[in-house]
Amino acid sequence: MGDKVIRVAATSIPPRVAGAIAKTMREHRSAEVQAIGAGAVNQMLKAVILACHYVQPDKMQPFCVPSFIEVDVDGRPCTAVHLLVLAEAGE
Repeated sequence: MGDKVIRVAATSIPPRVAGAIAKTMREHRSAEVQAIGAGAVNQMLKAVILACHYVQPDKMQPFCVPSFIEVDVDGRPCTAVHLLVLAEAGE
């Protein structure tokens, strides 16, 4: 979908990530977010929830399509959680 994936770490600050997601949603009506590990997935979900609130004034109703993807980390394969966040036109 998009040309840039928003990567989230366990140390990421959810409001900042949410701002990046909301900005991308406003520009492209979608965003791709991914995380590896329980702590990172936790921060990612918090950020997506906040981003949904951030774009409500723009009449967007976001929804997510989750998946697992294989990524290369320092030459070894890892499984990441990938969320495709799409926006439906709201009321």
